Amino acid sequence: MTQFSFSLAARSGKARTGTISTPRGQIRTPAFMPVGTAATVKGMMPESVAETGADILLGNTYHLMLRPGAERIDRLGGLHHFMNWEKPILTDSGGFQVMSLAGLRKLTEDGVTFKSHIDGSRHELTPERSMEIQRLLGSDIVMAFDECPALPAPKERIAASMQLSMRWAARSREAFGDRPGHALFGIQQGGLEPDLREESAKALTDIGFEGYAIGGLAVGEGQEAMFGCLDTAPDMLPEDKPRYLMGVGKPDDIVGAVKRGVDMMDCVLPSRSGRTGQAWTRRGQVNLKNARHQDDPRPLEEGCSCPACRNYSRAYLHHVFRSNEMISGMLLTWHNLHYYQLLMSEMRAAIADDTFAAFEEKFHATRALGDIERI
Repeated sequence: MTQFSFSLAARSGKARTGTISTPRGQIRTPAFMPVGTAATVKGMMPESVAETGADILLGNTYHLMLRPGAERIDRLGGLHHFMNWEKPILTDSGGFQVMSLAGLRKLTEDGVTFKSHIDGSRHELTPERSMEIQRLLGSDIVMAFDECPALPAPKERIAASMQLSMRWAARSREAFGDRPGHALFGIQQGGLEPDLREESAKALTDIGFEGYAIGGLAVGEGQEAMFGCLDTAPDMLPEDKPRYLMGVGKPDDIVGAVKRGVDMMDCVLPSRSGRTGQAWTRRGQVNLKNARHQDDPRPLEEGCSCPACRNYSRAYLHHVFRSNEMISGMLLTWHNLHYYQLLMSEMRAAIADDTFAAFEEKFHATRALGDIERI
């Protein structure tokens, strides 16, 4: 059986391209992972997600443990079989959603007790239970259980939270056990404090993981602060392991993260934007709600090969959004995921050719043009 491994193929500045190998297939890095929160990427068939170029999906431990339940998914053959996705899946630990979604949560050294946002039922999530749930789901990449405090917060609060997360990381590693072909990633915390990030990276490296995530960013701190942190945070993590920036983001966030040495990202933005009439293109964001599109026979993006651009006009996309037709969210989500995967592919090629700086300059210049002139 193929073991989990990571190999770097090329660099351009700090940007890296390579391959993560798993028993379920290879993941080309830098990689963008569409989010399949409740065992589905909203508005998309799994085959369509694969067609956009996605090598891996993200599933959500918190949502799946509450509904339909990890034990049920296990009985039904595991998450891959359940959702008809044969490629790799990464599951998050549930920690972030517990902090942001759950009601009446109580945090202790042992873990978190909380009330479900669905029906108010009480649950407990500990590092050991998170590892058990992710094992039952059968994900290929498992995330250590951590606490993610909202920013801004006092440094003492961030330090205490980070140190708790490091103790939980050690417990996650212990509970994960020996699972050939599966990987456990540790999560660096420490807010925007370089010394706390350094302390966290050292603690995680001492424990030893198959990959390392940069957590606690994209939580409202702004792009400038996030990039300031990313100027140093990835360099603190082992060079020969994948680096995953959690919950990012907009296309310019992604390009900036890859420039700083990040290998993997995930975000709900392409699918969430698609459902609200927003499209991402080379020339920035397009709002299909606007009346300017109602008589426009042109495609959303000239030269794009996705079904929305190949087969439909801006006028049609505007119409079906205004009419609350399901096809609106389906087509725009497909376009957005296609655009994101094309962006990753172009970055991988630029890194391989050592032309990432030129790619980045062209990327920003094209976005600065704004949308095409209205008719």
